[in-house]
Parts: sequence; structure tokens; C-alpha cells
Amino acid sequence: MLPIERQKKIYQLIKTNKVMKMKALTTLMAVSMDTLRRDIQQLLKEGKIKKIYGGIEYIEPAMTEIKLDQRMGSMSKEKQAIAKRCSEQVQDGDCIYLDSGTTTFKIAKYIKQKKNVTVVTNSILVVLELADSEVDVIIIGGKIRKEEKSVFSHEALFHFESLNIDKAFLCAGGITVEKGVSDYHLEEAITRKTIMTIANTIYVAADSTKFGKDVLIGIAPLEKIDCLITDQHLQPCYIDAFNKANATLLIAPLSH
Repeated sequence: MLPIERQKKIYQLIKTNKVMKMKALTTLMAVSMDTLRRDIQQLLKEGKIKKIYGGIEYIEPAMTEIKLDQRMGSMSKEKQAIAKRCSEQVQDGDCIYLDSGTTTFKIAKYIKQKKNVTVVTNSILVVLELADSEVDVIIIGGKIRKEEKSVFSHEALFHFESLNIDKAFLCAGGITVEKGVSDYHLEEAITRKTIMTIANTIYVAADSTKFGKDVLIGIAPLEKIDCLITDQHLQPCYIDAFNKANATLLIAPLSH
């Protein structure tokens, strides 16, 4: 049995029983304790379960987005690596869109030295980061979403058709081969979909924990995305699946 298949079976057992002892899992799965620990470690990393004394407990999946401040410190090194890899796609003279999100916010730090770059964004954090730089910044008009420090807008509030965007860097709450890119907030999803209709190249910047998840609002199927940029912790099974689906993956190595 492949690791991903074992992990799915383990997850289903814990989901059904809510709490399980490690010993019981080794018996039911007919694997060694070392193998089980490796599989459990992956499920812990994905936030699907939690350790308790002597065993494992199921975590009910959250259907609401984790707050921005909490996400900012999560997977920090991975997001930094992704942001750097994204910035390498930006050329002097480009007009780019930076989405609201913790990963795309970090991209802003890496593009300050680029020449004649224009950034269109709905992220107040990106605006503040670039305010004292040579980068030209356009913030879309609309209503402020205070908890995300972002702006969401509709065509009636902001004339998107006047923008000429070379590259858009979007965030995601979940990415699957079957459903593509998804996220939590309807209005921001509408903004992302609108940006996708006018940008020449669409990048999705997302850390490896977002893969295999399908959350509330569908943004776009995989064929609408030009490139997925993620970190080196992405499981091989996902790399294989996305390669088979002809998705372009860029893996950002962690700096030492």
C-alpha cells in the first residue's frame, strides 16, 4: 500500500472513531510503529488530527478561514521561499497583480529592486510594504475587509477593464486536481475571478498544506491556471497527480 493510501485509511479510521490509540492503529493497519508514526506525522502536518496522551484525536475541519495574524506566522519559511520564487517570475517593466494573503504579501518584499514595475493589489499590507519604494502601486477601490486587511470590489466600484496586467499572483485556501483552486470568501473570490479574465499569466502561490483541500468557494479549474508555485514539502503523490493533470508546478527550495 502506498503511503498516501495508508494515510487516507488511517484518517478514515480516526474520523470514524474520533479518538484512537496508536497500538490499535498498528494492529488495524498491520504496519510497524515507525511506519505509523511517519504517516501520523504527515496527517498532523496537514492539520487533520492532533496528538493526545497515548493516541490520536480527529479534528473537525474548519470551514472558515484562519485569521490573518495566525496565518502570518504559519509555514513562514516555506512562504518566504515561495515568495522569492514568485518574484523571479517578475521582470523589469511588468504590471502585476498581488492578491491579499500572507504569501503574496511576502512577494512585495522581493520586488522592491525591480525597475518600472507597477503593482495592482487589493491588499492593504502590500500597499504599506511598497509605499516607500520605487514601485508604482494601484489599490483597487471597494469595501475594506478589516480582518484580512484587504479590499474587495465589483466592476461597479472599480473599472477592472482599464487594467493591463501581465502577471497575477493569487492565493488559495485549497487546491485539488479534481476541483482546482478554491477559497473561503465570496467577494474576494469574485475579485480573483475578474482579475483572471484580464491578466495574461495566472500564478497561484500556495504552501504545500493547501494541496488536497477543497474549501468553500470555487475559484478556477486547473486548466485556467498557468503555474502553481509551492514549497519543497509538497508530497510526491501530489506532484505526480498534478503532473499527470498537465499542471505546471514550480517548487521553491528552502534556503539554509
